[in-house]
Amino acid sequence: MRHDLRDVCMQIRRDTVRSIYRAGSGHPGSSLSAVELMATLYFTDIFTCFPDRPHAPERDRFVLSKGHAAPAFYSTLAHKGYFPLEWLDTLRTVGSPLQGHPNLQKLPCLDCAVGSLGQGPSIANGMALALKLKGKPQQVFCLIGDGEQQEGQVWEAAAFAGQHHLDNVCLIVDCNGLQLVDSMADIKDMEPMDAKWESFGWHVLRVDGHDTDALYDAYGAAKARSDKPTVILAKTVKGKGVSYMENQAEWHGAAPDEAQYAQAMKELEVRS
Repeated sequence: MRHDLRDVCMQIRRDTVRSIYRAGSGHPGSSLSAVELMATLYFTDIFTCFPDRPHAPERDRFVLSKGHAAPAFYSTLAHKGYFPLEWLDTLRTVGSPLQGHPNLQKLPCLDCAVGSLGQGPSIANGMALALKLKGKPQQVFCLIGDGEQQEGQVWEAAAFAGQHHLDNVCLIVDCNGLQLVDSMADIKDMEPMDAKWESFGWHVLRVDGHDTDALYDAYGAAKARSDKPTVILAKTVKGKGVSYMENQAEWHGAAPDEAQYAQAMKELEVRS
């Protein structure tokens, strides 16, 4: 499993950098930190999906609440077979199905459209509650950013899921420690995250967000939980895989120039 995922993650990183470079805009730091978080779902037996039938009732659901990580999400979907790989080079162009944030009207294989931070957990709760009311076993996974926890709606959703024991919800927090212009610690520190989520009635797991084996085990534990929702606090590196982007807030939303693009692609050829 690990070897195959390593290859997939490398290709997703290459696609992410290339599509943002070609578009001249995008969010490389936030996309690169989330690669393993999405790849471990879509390319193992954890997540039930059907690329040829994207809205099959028996599928699990995925909500990308941190919608600015769309480039990595699009690459994940393309390599899974949801749409042609060639579409990745149309990121953020007029008329493209691959807009800056996932757009359900443009890309109907999605489970929902996202854009405004903080809304994803509420959407995931709605899906999870509907599944429970119908007696269905499917799981809902929702990926948010750690800075996104500064949105009040996230905690409204946390309270709802905890109160209603939505054990079919798994929230993944991309804990890269940086947001738009600075570190979370300097803007609005959300630690201790464990205690906050536990106080809302959630099962909390902390993992290395770039360790696919650890993520696989955490996702499996979330699916096996039968009494409360699970939140996975995944420690990641913003800009993971590109040396000059790693842990640098300025790469939250900037496209590489020609020389930077060449360096990034060279690094992504040799790293594992």
